[in-house]
Amino acid sequence: MNIFYRALVYFQKRGYYVCQRIADRLGIRAKVVRISFMYLAFVTVGFGFALYLFFAFWMRIKDLIYTKRSSVFDL
Repeated sequence: MNIFYRALVYFQKRGYYVCQRIADRLGIRAKVVRISFMYLAFVTVGFGFALYLFFAFWMRIKDLIYTKRSSVFDL
């Protein structure tokens, strides 16, 4: 558990430092930058799932419209 905690602290320090530098550069609070990154992560995951559903729906409609016709020579 100690290794996990040390790794967590290491990545939090480095990650928070990046957010702090971005916030300093933009002149806003670091908390706003961190929350924005979290919201952006949720939006991108949701967008990928919505895109998947759209393509699945589109392929289903395409299959219903364009059915494969049997050949005359298959008799």
